[in-house]
Amino acid sequence: MADAKPMPMPEGATGVLVLASGEVVWGRGFGAEGAAVGEVCFNTAMTGYQEVMTDPSYAGQIITFTFPHIGNVGTNAEDIEADDPHALGIIVREDVTEPSNFRSVERLDEWMTAHRRIGLAGVDTRALTRRIRGQGAPNAVIAHSAKGELDVDALLAMARGWPGLEGMDLAKSVSCEMHHGWEGGLWTLGAGYAVSSDGKTTDSQHPHVVAIDYGSKRNIFRNLVAAGARVSVLPATATYDEVMALEPDGVFLSNGPGDPAATGEYAVPVIRRLLDDKLPMFGICLGHQLLGLAVGAKTTKMHQGHRGANHPVKRLADGVVEITSMNHGFAVVTETLPETARETHVSLFDGSNAGFELTDRPAFGVQYHPEASPGPQDSFYLFERFVGMLG
Repeated sequence: MADAKPMPMPEGATGVLVLASGEVVWGRGFGAEGAAVGEVCFNTAMTGYQEVMTDPSYAGQIITFTFPHIGNVGTNAEDIEADDPHALGIIVREDVTEPSNFRSVERLDEWMTAHRRIGLAGVDTRALTRRIRGQGAPNAVIAHSAKGELDVDALLAMARGWPGLEGMDLAKSVSCEMHHGWEGGLWTLGAGYAVSSDGKTTDSQHPHVVAIDYGSKRNIFRNLVAAGARVSVLPATATYDEVMALEPDGVFLSNGPGDPAATGEYAVPVIRRLLDDKLPMFGICLGHQLLGLAVGAKTTKMHQGHRGANHPVKRLADGVVEITSMNHGFAVVTETLPETARETHVSLFDGSNAGFELTDRPAFGVQYHPEASPGPQDSFYLFERFVGMLG
């Protein structure tokens, strides 16, 4: 990377990352051609790149993978959290190779072309990650042109013109558009995703969870079903009356992208009214942050964020350490939690808040993703705890 004057375009370069600071990273483009502007972050997971790409929480972001061999197991129709990728693009060290996995149906570069997402290979991802760790997550443009027609000055202007994620509400753009029921359970090798042959998602004997979708991952709903609930999903802009019309036994607040303070402009008043009714409530990631805002806490933009499948979190009640998956660039400020909130989990990487519960109402949240199974089952108890609160 260049610190001041951009390096001249090297021979054979077909892709570039242009940071708003003026730094330029050349590479080999793959996937779709074009340009996309967003925030550059890094993810330390060694597996699950397809789930990461399709996680709605990555809307507005360009992902640098620290693991060098991204694409080595190809892609398939099952390892997705949404129909289309929400991450804008990916940056990798090695070129995408022919996949070696019996479940693969398509190469990663072909999949990205089909889904209009840009990739950049041949990058010193270790150096880029160190830059993000030291100076924070930058705004940038990722671009790919098979003919090498890349206008750095225009791309730099594009990067500098993007306002950044702070103050940006993205939940509306990735949420579902209308109410729908959720069908199906967890995935198993050889059988795929479980179907609701036992009526679990529709049987009125099972407690009813109304999930507010701020950019949810599908596997969260599957885990709720596996824990014994039936699930209805409402869009991020759902009103209090729309939630209550479904007669919920409990309310789930999903993950999602963007600044929680911006999404909270319309979400927090709804959450506060639901809390006043003492409905059991569980929030994950953005949902956790919105729950914090609803009880008077503050959130803050993190220097680099937490993204990966190897994040140790300490459970304060008994000292147990859970290995978790995380994906967040904002966090609840622990010191601003009210007296009626008790911190339950902390990140062992930096001590930031990873969970809290209310002492006067049946509500709790965690900053990490218990549905992602990096442990692999370290955190499933949270779904069981929530469904157990529903009566």
